[in-house]
This record gives sequence, structure tokens and C-alpha cells, in this order.
Amino acid sequence: MIYPSKCGVLAVVALLFTNVLVAQTGQAGNNAVIDPETAPRPEGSAVRISSTMAVDGRLDESVWAQATPITDFVQSKPYTGSPATEKTVVRVLYDDKNLYVGAVCYESEPNRITVTSLERDYQTLNSDIFGVSLDTFLDRRNAFLFWINPRGAIRDAQAFDDSRTRDNGWDGIIDVKTVVADSGWTVEMAIPWTTLRFDPTKSEQAWGVNFVRRVRRRNEDSYWSPLDRREYIHKMSRAGTLRGLSQIRSGRNLTVKPYVKALRSAGEQLDPEDRGNDYDGGGDLKYGITPRMTLDLTVRTDFSQTEVDAEQVNLTRFPLFFPERRDFFLENSGTFTFGDLRGLSGDPRTGASLRDFTFFHSRQVGLRSRSPVPIFGGGRLTGQAGDFELGLLNVQTEAYDDDPPENFSIVRLRRRVLNNSDIGFLFANRQGTGSRGGEYNRSFGADANIRFLRNMVVNSYLAFTRSSVSGNDEAARFSIGWRDRYWDASALVRYFGEGFDPGVGFVRRTGIRHYYATFGAHPRPRIPHVLTINPYVEGHYITDLDGTLETRLGRVGFGTTFMDGGTLRLQYTNRFERLDEPFSVSGVPIPIGDYSFNEASASYTASGGRALSGRVTLSGGGYFDGSRSTIGADANWRANHHLSFELSAEHNALSVQDSSFTADLFSGRIKYSYNTKLYFRGYVQYNADADQLVANLRLNFIHAPLSDVFLVYTERRCVGSLSPESICSSGRVLERFVTAKVTRLLAF
Repeated sequence: MIYPSKCGVLAVVALLFTNVLVAQTGQAGNNAVIDPETAPRPEGSAVRISSTMAVDGRLDESVWAQATPITDFVQSKPYTGSPATEKTVVRVLYDDKNLYVGAVCYESEPNRITVTSLERDYQTLNSDIFGVSLDTFLDRRNAFLFWINPRGAIRDAQAFDDSRTRDNGWDGIIDVKTVVADSGWTVEMAIPWTTLRFDPTKSEQAWGVNFVRRVRRRNEDSYWSPLDRREYIHKMSRAGTLRGLSQIRSGRNLTVKPYVKALRSAGEQLDPEDRGNDYDGGGDLKYGITPRMTLDLTVRTDFSQTEVDAEQVNLTRFPLFFPERRDFFLENSGTFTFGDLRGLSGDPRTGASLRDFTFFHSRQVGLRSRSPVPIFGGGRLTGQAGDFELGLLNVQTEAYDDDPPENFSIVRLRRRVLNNSDIGFLFANRQGTGSRGGEYNRSFGADANIRFLRNMVVNSYLAFTRSSVSGNDEAARFSIGWRDRYWDASALVRYFGEGFDPGVGFVRRTGIRHYYATFGAHPRPRIPHVLTINPYVEGHYITDLDGTLETRLGRVGFGTTFMDGGTLRLQYTNRFERLDEPFSVSGVPIPIGDYSFNEASASYTASGGRALSGRVTLSGGGYFDGSRSTIGADANWRANHHLSFELSAEHNALSVQDSSFTADLFSGRIKYSYNTKLYFRGYVQYNADADQLVANLRLNFIHAPLSDVFLVYTERRCVGSLSPESICSSGRVLERFVTAKVTRLLAF
């Protein structure tokens, strides 16, 4: 078991309050430090060109000299407000078809440039990058985002509500080339006007814009428009302004993406009629009805190329939350967000997240117990009209086993208020359309997310569910939080009725009143190799609807972020649980009763910018009437920017009701990128509790912009180490799928 010593805690507290309000300065001898929160927002200009531009990453065309250089980047970390240690020069050009962004990223040690992957939508945190955010309507809230690494890999996304939510599923057509040289690296990108959305009726355009440069070996992020270290490039209220754009047109904004698929299925858990060969086809259509309103249509939607869910060990009495992985539902998902919001790392700690309650969880559509349900088709309309944001979704599924076909409809409406706040409404309907067409589940609610004084956030909602079977009840929340450069405090009250049942959502726990409070600090002390420390306390108090205590949790935590990007987390928790009904863990029942126990944990995550990195977690203490200890480890080895390996293991040892048992997970992953268009991923996971091995192998070739060829192999089999009564006793193949799929994007 791991318990922090009293002397260690006292030393940390003394160190904290000795340094708590020390201003962070730049490197030795550098006094040109600004305050990003009060610094003026910069302005830059784009220059129209008439000559043809060849995108080759070299920036050697004479037209680049016509553009005014954008430079003087300012660090957000590690030395907030200091000039960037490496110079970056950006220029912006445009013509009738494209916006061109060119950047020279000077580098004093080019042999130490870090690139972790060549895949599209790679993980940017551990790589050198150059990025741009474009607020094309100058509303200071929403943006298109592009991050490029030195080897030309692209990550793109959309951000909404001034950094509150991000849509990582969005993909845009963009032409990018990079060159690595002795003096650093250069990036040249052409972004077609058809990729972006803006108001073409304006002859003169002014856009919000910011640029970011990351030098990974220094764990340094610097921005053209200065930001504090708790803010990100999609914080558009703090962005600069790009002027000089005129007489540009967005085109028809119409794309069609058909697919064809061949599938071979086998396995003992599949019905006989589902085994053998199958062929299918379908497609998606995207049309920009207005510059700010987009229609998406899908027919015979297919997600066979999506990576399988990672196995999880559940040691609680509540259901597990599995995140959405399907691109169709990830795109524009921020529009439909309603529930226990938890902001980005620069927002207050809230005590609840969408993993506790989300009113619309798209995994309810087209999935049953993590198995796919055929989707006949659907449509989605998302966008903005003035101060209103609208989201409409309708999807029709086909019959699956004994379940009838169903129709899912979502209506989401939000109105912008007070510049950086919103109020909204959501309605969801889940309706049987076959022989059980009279069955329904309906949800409706209103929410308000208000920001005051820049650092104060208020989140609230009131929600109702009604059903033809059950689930007639309500839920509500009110929370208030404060997060500035140093302090973090919040309080929350939530209520969930016993019968609250959102048929298209997820709720972890009902029949409760939940009270939460926390207080913490984020000082930036002058400690060698330390970037930030974060001591905090928090408490949860959960009762049933009659006021009887069910759960009480008090926690003391301490976090440290190091200069190289590594993190250390320590926690000590005192917990009380009252069980009104028993539940089982690995077949061992835990009876009704009151339980008090303590837990402690420690974890260290090494900097992901190194060739060899990883994470180690140790935790242990009481577990109801027994004990639990957990050891987890992840190891990542990046051989080069083409090839990487990941290994993960989690060992849980429990002693409950005079029974001792373990629950273990092991997984491995290999990633190989031949170039920015051809990738291979292999993933294997062993769940010792279920005695099952899951394998997923995926080859992806991008043969044209946003057009793919997929070859996917997925298998779930029993290892065969359990008792003879188990389905896994003979090592049977439960499911096996081999899929070939081709997509082609057609733009008009």
C-alpha cells in the first residue's frame, strides 16, 4: 500500500506557500517578459497573388516575399510571456482557389526535431508542430484547426464556444508539404476555400487567427497571439486578426463519398445466417446549405474500419462508459453536447463529466452491447444562424436479432448570450418502427453555460425523460467554478430521479443527490525541472432521495508537471459506501452493508517526446470488507517516425469476503507509417477475467484526398484456461471478420 508520509506532505505545503505567487520569468538574461492576459492582440495581413503556386514545402517562390512576415512568437510554456527560443516566420497569401500559409521554423538543433507519427490525426502533444486556427466569421468563438508536424502529417479539427468543445472527427481537404533542413524545417499549406466556411457576401474579410509552434525537446509552446499556459490555440477570444482578404468565394460546398465493402464473417457467437461472405455499398453526402449551415446525409452507414473498443476492468457497481469511435458521430458532436460538462485542462475541476451523464450518447445508435446494428441511413443538419446554433439528427436502424428497427431523432438548439455564454434546449426521441412501433423513450431538457469575469463558469441543466415502459423522472444540476492563473475552486449539486432513463443517453447512477466541492492551486514556483505544481482537496457527498448517505469521498491530491512534460500524481482517499443491494466482482458477491476504507495511489507519466516513454501507476488500500492493490504500466518505444510499439498491463489483486482473486488486462499495439498516406496498425488485448483475446489489424491507404482503402482483420477468441463449463474452455473463435472497404470523395 502507498501512503504519503506526514513529513513529506508538510514539506510540500511549506514549499508551496513559500513560492505560491512567484512570477515565472524567462530564461536567464532574458527580461523581455509580457503578460499574455493584458498584451494587445496582434494583427497580420494576407496578400493576393495572381501567379500559380506550387506547394512543395520550400517557400522559394518569389511571391512569398510579397507577404508581410508574421513573427515575434511568445511562450505560453515553460516560461510564460518570454520570447520563443526558436524563431518562427509566417507568411499568408491567397488566390481565387486557396489560402496559402507558409512558415519557416528555425531550429538550432535540427537533429533533435521530434516526430512521433506520419498518420493523419496523429497525437500532437508529443511532436514538434506548427499550427494555425482560423475564426472565419470573426465571432471570437469558433475555429478551424490545422496542426502540421515536420514530416508533413496533418491533424485537423473544429473548435466551438471559445475552446469549450472540440470536434476531432472533422476532416478537411488540405495540401501540405514540409522540408527538414540544416536550419530547421519549413511548412507550406494550401487550404481550398471549399474546405472552409465563411460569409462570401462580404467583399472584405477579417478573420480571427492564431499560430502555434511547439519545440518538443524543450516542452515549449509559443504563440503569435500570446496565451497563458492554461489556454490553447482554439481560445479564439484571445486570437489575433488577419486582414487583407477580399473577393473570395467558397464554391458549392458539396461532396459525395460513396463506398463499397466486402466482408467475410465466422465465429461461434455469430448466428449461422450472419456467417460467410457479404457485399455492401453506401455513401455520405455533405452540402453547405449556407456558409454556416451544413447538411449531412448517409445511406447504409458502415463503420467496419473503426478500431475495436479497448477492454476495461469494472470493479464498481456501476456501468462502464465506452467512448464513441465512429467518425460519422464524432463529426459535429460538440453541437449535441448536453450533460456533465468538464472543460479542458484550463477550466475548473468539476467533480463530474460526460462519463457520468450525457443526455445524448451516440453509442446508443447502431450498437447493442458493443455489437453493431445495421444503420439504414440518416441525416444531420448543423450550423449557426445569427446568435443561434442548431443541430438536427435523424437515424433509422434496421432490425437486429430480436430487437425491432428503431428511429432516433435529436433536436438541439442553443443561443449565444453575453458574448461567451449560451443557453439551450435538447429533445431526443427513440421510437420503435417495426412490430413494436408504439414503444418510445423521449428526453428533453434545457441547459445554461455562463461565463462571468472571464474566470468564473456556471453550468446548469434541467432534464426530463418519458417512456412507454418506464423512465418518467427528472435530473438537474447547478455548478459554479473559478479558475485563474493560480487558483481553482468549484462546487456542484446534482439530482437524478430513480426512474430517470435517457434512451439515447448515458447515466451512471440514478436515485441520488450529489454534492461536490474542491479547492486547489496551480503555482509556478522556481523549482529546478518543475513547471507547475497542483495541490488540491475535494469531496463528494452522495445521498439517496430520502437523504440517507450512500457515498462519501474525501480526497487530498498533489500533482506535478515537469519541464520535460512528464507528470507525477499522488492521491489519498477516504471513502464510505452503503450498499442497499449486493453486487458481484468476478463472481464474488459483496453483501448489503456499510463500508469504510482508505485508498492511496501514485502515478508517473514520462515525457512522450522521448523515444522511450511510459506510465506507471500504483494504488492500493481497502476495498469494501477486504483489500485491493493495482499495478499498471504502459511502455512506448518509438523506433523512428515510421515505427512505434506500445505495451500495456494492468494487474488487480483483490481480497473480498474471504476470497482472493485477480483481474488482469494485457495489450500490445504496433504502428507503422510508410508515409503520410499508407499506415498499418495492429492491436492485441487479453482480458484474463473473461479469458478472451481480441485482435484488430488495420491497413489504411489514402489514395486521394479524404479517400481511403481499408483492409481490416478483427478476431475475438477464447484462450481456453477457464473451467470446462466455460464457453472459452476449448479456445474457440467467437468472432472473426475480414473486411475490405474502398471510399472515394467527390467534390463539386
